[in-house]
Amino acid sequence: MSRIARIKPISAIFHVMCRSMSELLLFRDEDDKNYYLGLLKKYCDKFQCSVYGYCLMNNHLHLHFDPKGFDLSRFMLCLNTAYVVYYNRKYGRHGHLFQGRFESKVISSDTYNLAVSAYIHNNPQDIEGYRGREYEYPFSSMGIYMGARKDLYKLVDTTFILGIFNVGKSKKAVQRYVEFVAKRKDGLTSKEMKNCLYRVVTNEYKNERKIIFRETKPQSVLDAVSRRYGLPNRDILGIKYNRQISELRAASAFLLRALCNFSYRDICQIIGNMTLSGISRLCTKGFELYKRDKDLRKLFNQLVLSI
Repeated sequence: MSRIARIKPISAIFHVMCRSMSELLLFRDEDDKNYYLGLLKKYCDKFQCSVYGYCLMNNHLHLHFDPKGFDLSRFMLCLNTAYVVYYNRKYGRHGHLFQGRFESKVISSDTYNLAVSAYIHNNPQDIEGYRGREYEYPFSSMGIYMGARKDLYKLVDTTFILGIFNVGKSKKAVQRYVEFVAKRKDGLTSKEMKNCLYRVVTNEYKNERKIIFRETKPQSVLDAVSRRYGLPNRDILGIKYNRQISELRAASAFLLRALCNFSYRDICQIIGNMTLSGISRLCTKGFELYKRDKDLRKLFNQLVLSI
């Protein structure tokens, strides 16, 4: 029987859950959790996605995740595959680590966003010594929201959730959010939660979240990159052994991945004469160029605005 396709509206925010197979711990030590957060940061930067909250437990994890138009399944495949490679190499094993596909639920309202955020940040209450002090758990983003801990990976966007309270001063928004999370932990009914939200969320709230519509035409990407490198003939994508052309190919591959929602196979059909692993390495090289080349970042933004 074929698997049911995921519901992935282009503008959706998700509650993502991943669990290890029953006989394995997903994270055996703190280094594993830190490595996963580092990977999460890497791929969020690479594909211009946002994390509004997270909690990494020993055998599962929760993400409050905004792909901002990027394909969620492709993002999670990149993230979890990279972690499995690290995990299997570190612990001398092979094979699967995660229990089937990741779970995801579409978050359809601000009320639901707050409920999911509170649920994720209350997860550490089940860890011995952290009930009532959930914000001290080092692998949850609650401490970042409260300002009790630095966001070492610069990973979490707190402005979206705190902005829902629309009280002007961030300290007051944090206070209201902390109160809401605490009330949610006490097991509010749906009606009680709605009443609680009615008291703390103002009607004037305006959602300023931006979505990148990943529908740029591939020809537009290739032409723009060719102009950037002063090499207008797109046929040169098939030439390998030239530094300038190599950078053009890498930039093209990265932008096709990030702005067109292309798979490695899709990119391979355009660039040609490469394996899928070669395309993967090319996209990584393109991302490294993007990080250090302000002109390429400017080009990325121009292509987004031109959609």
